[in-house]
Amino acid sequence: MNTPLQDFDKKSALRLQTAALFGIDEAGRGPLAGPVVACACYIGPNLYNYFEDVNDSKKLTPKKREEIFERINRLGALYGVGFASAAEIDRYNILQATFLAMRRAARKFYTIPNAVALVDGPHAIKDFPLRQLPVIDGDAQSLNIAAASIVAKVLRDRYMAVIDKLYPAYGFAGHKGYGTPKHLAAVQALGPCREHRKSFAPICNFFKPTLFP
Repeated sequence: MNTPLQDFDKKSALRLQTAALFGIDEAGRGPLAGPVVACACYIGPNLYNYFEDVNDSKKLTPKKREEIFERINRLGALYGVGFASAAEIDRYNILQATFLAMRRAARKFYTIPNAVALVDGPHAIKDFPLRQLPVIDGDAQSLNIAAASIVAKVLRDRYMAVIDKLYPAYGFAGHKGYGTPKHLAAVQALGPCREHRKSFAPICNFFKPTLFP
């Protein structure tokens, strides 16, 4: 028996008349530092039995997300990943940078005949070459969107752990760029680093290019 998330995708594929229905989600729209990371993911019905435990990444522990991500790779589920940097977020704004990351993530699906994207959230992706359907709270409704949310979250967390080694005073590995008291205290003391989003408050209040390491 299919899970509710699997049923949603199965019914959506029938309604949209496609066998190539994939999900797109992102991680990292809210933090004050680091990139926004998007994933486009396709888990076909032939793999449903292996992913009955997939859910919105926010409802899973880090250990569980890593386990599912390893399974996605081991079983060969198709996915692509796209990053938009802090500099791109400042240049384009967070919504447009998210669209940029999503377009980058979906590139390998562009040549798949009749591919259709289920996109988490209320917004259609701007300048997207494929058919798409925005799904509010999609990561809690669609298997493929939920799987995309897991991949995006795992890879963004790993990125933040890497930059933690470059900028250890900020504690990026722990708070992942979110505005925790510890994070804000470090910015107050040291100024922002290159991974901070200078267009985001309160970072914009501290930002001075001369403070960049």
